[in-house]
Amino acid sequence: MCLAVPGRVLDIEERDGTRMATVDFGGVVKEVCLEYLPDLRIGEYAIVHVGFALQRLDEESAKQTLELFATLGMLQEEFGDPWELAAEASGSPSPVAGGDVPQEAQQ
Repeated sequence: MCLAVPGRVLDIEERDGTRMATVDFGGVVKEVCLEYLPDLRIGEYAIVHVGFALQRLDEESAKQTLELFATLGMLQEEFGDPWELAAEASGSPSPVAGGDVPQEAQQ
């Protein structure tokens, strides 16, 4: 499932003529295109879908939504480790459970 997730703009720069931002989604930081919101500023929140900031959002609404998504486990589903998510989907154990390094990888 792809969600539109609220995030806070940490940094803005232009790359190859495109306005880009570093955005914090409740602890997960991703690069986002700001072309649809050219006046968005550092510290503001926006709803982001598939790497594009689509709509400005007030801080209270953004924080409530992020908290709800986290409670429902939707942030992990959206931003989690792809290897771990694939293992869960297949019913297999996590490739590296709890951050432990497999015995054969330690040698």
